[in-house]
Amino acid sequence: MARIDETLPFIPVRFAVLAVSDTRSIETDKSGLTLAERIEGAGHTLVERAIVHDDIDEIRAVVSRWIADPAIDAVITTGGTGFTGRDVTPEAIEPLFEKRMDGFSAVFHRISYDKIGTSTVQSRATAGLANSTFIFVIPGSTGACKDAWDGIISVQFDYRSQPCNFVEIMPRLDEHLKRGKLRG
Repeated sequence: MARIDETLPFIPVRFAVLAVSDTRSIETDKSGLTLAERIEGAGHTLVERAIVHDDIDEIRAVVSRWIADPAIDAVITTGGTGFTGRDVTPEAIEPLFEKRMDGFSAVFHRISYDKIGTSTVQSRATAGLANSTFIFVIPGSTGACKDAWDGIISVQFDYRSQPCNFVEIMPRLDEHLKRGKLRG
């Protein structure tokens, strides 16, 4: 089971949060605010927070800009993961993935199942890695944001979390790029 090694230092990570909604504004976006508060409350840095409509091009443009920014280590999107015609966040973001994180979806659904039962199948939560940046695509409810952050993301972005965590592998995420430069 995971544990925190208090002898290790806490290392803050830089996050960006994107809410996807046709009906909310930054002022009324409770899910984005929930994530922002949890990120900063854990000691991490919230680099940017934005909201866009349920539009593939808008979503992809913001996330593409963020994954190109070396000041951002991880992106969390909230909203647009359901099955309605306007729910397009996975379609916007999954093409950006260089590596998929299938375990995130599995664990998210396990946590969610304990709280909302089989309704969890209505979420297409996903995650992956693009340009050495972690990307998490989670549902738009505040409950889902709390579940994803508290149950998975916060633990994996705590360097003290054992037996392993994302922070310890972050310096090695772009090894394939460095090897290519050394050969050429």
